[in-house]
Amino acid sequence: MISQKSKKQEKRSNHGMIIVQTLVFSAIAVIMIGALSSWAAVTIKAGRITFNREQAFQAAEAGIDYYRWHLAHAPSDFQDGTGGAGPYIHSLRDKNGNTVGQFSLNITAPGLGSTLVDIESTGISTFDPSYPRKIKSSVAKPSIAKYAVAGNNAMRFGAGTEIFGSIHVNGGIRFDGLAHNLVTSAATTYTDTDGDACTGSNSWAVHTCLSPADPTSPTALPLRPDVFEAGRLISQPSINFSGFTADLAILKANAQSADGFWRNVAGTGFVGYHVVLKTNDTFDLYKINSWASLGSCSGTSSSWSVGTQTLQGNYSFPVNGIIFLEDNVVVDGQIDGARLTITAADLVSPIVYKNIIINNDILYTFYDGTDSLGLIGQNGVKVGMISEDNLKIDAALIAQNNSVGRFYYEGGSCAYKNRSLISLYGMIASFARYGFAYTNGTGYTTRNITYDANLLYAPPPNFPLTSDQYQILSWQEIKN
Repeated sequence: MISQKSKKQEKRSNHGMIIVQTLVFSAIAVIMIGALSSWAAVTIKAGRITFNREQAFQAAEAGIDYYRWHLAHAPSDFQDGTGGAGPYIHSLRDKNGNTVGQFSLNITAPGLGSTLVDIESTGISTFDPSYPRKIKSSVAKPSIAKYAVAGNNAMRFGAGTEIFGSIHVNGGIRFDGLAHNLVTSAATTYTDTDGDACTGSNSWAVHTCLSPADPTSPTALPLRPDVFEAGRLISQPSINFSGFTADLAILKANAQSADGFWRNVAGTGFVGYHVVLKTNDTFDLYKINSWASLGSCSGTSSSWSVGTQTLQGNYSFPVNGIIFLEDNVVVDGQIDGARLTITAADLVSPIVYKNIIINNDILYTFYDGTDSLGLIGQNGVKVGMISEDNLKIDAALIAQNNSVGRFYYEGGSCAYKNRSLISLYGMIASFARYGFAYTNGTGYTTRNITYDANLLYAPPPNFPLTSDQYQILSWQEIKN
């Protein structure tokens, strides 16, 4: 039998074990509760930080949206209506009118000839301003220079033509060269009137006659990546070429200001002006006495090449970059760090439309957007008879009422009817059918057109725009 004393000792031992277990589990509970409390505190703090960071981000976004709205109503105000330098600070309120955040704006105005505006917005939450967020966005108005080639009437791009950049024509397009970018037309179908047309009536608005030739409507168009590397589209919005008339009036007014350069018609005994661009930010201005003789060449009534000329002087590039001459204008030379727009137009006698003429190289020194040249012909932008066999043009070209191209020259012993290579770095906007070559083999055998992407939102001064609205180019958060 177990004694009464042994039973008491066993009972004491059990009580001791219970106390130890209780202490152990209590310690574990305390540790767990402490850990959970710390986790809860950290989670709550992280939630508050996340909330405040998100509130700051929303405030920064509100700043970008606000200034886009401001530019829509005051497109030339880059000082937030204050007339002074930034930063410009605004409060952000909720639907009840309570201030919940704040944004601070820094605005970078466009440079000469550009529409590019940089908006930098820094937002904070009023609950805790320790976590600011910063967003930078670039907005701009697109110009006609968004295209490598833009046209109003139907165009043909022959074999041997290679174009880097998008193409848009209001009429139809026959493309037998190589397009590295998108080719679009405002039309759906049209009639290809060329004598060697492969489709004729019911031609699709963007088609090729390269073998195998495209079918006519309604047979679906094949992809043809051998011609249209980036594809083709029809029935797209059209370009308003008639609106360029208002742009010419603005250019003239700016040229007649103290910051521009303007000259009237060259006068009796002269046939136009000759502008020679120089890398020291000046240009020589000549009055052309006569055009060179056609010699054995025919096809066009004039050679459109300088015969004799008289120097008028050497002039500095105008401050606003606008040169407006109310006569035919021959242009050549080179620029170095300049942004210019040269216009040939007569707005007094608009029936006598004027041309820009290019017979010799026009060159940039820099190809990073620093140099920019726009040439606008009220009639056309043309290459004359005595043009370089290897002609290089660095410029954006606009022909308001006629075409960008070469005048037609022929004749059995005409030394200038056949030219080898023309290279354009810039863009073309041509009302009538563009072309530096003809189907009989005259003109330039090889035509290379490379789009200058810098023109899209940093075109030459006062270049015609395709929209009055600022569009977003880029949007990014900047880490503090």
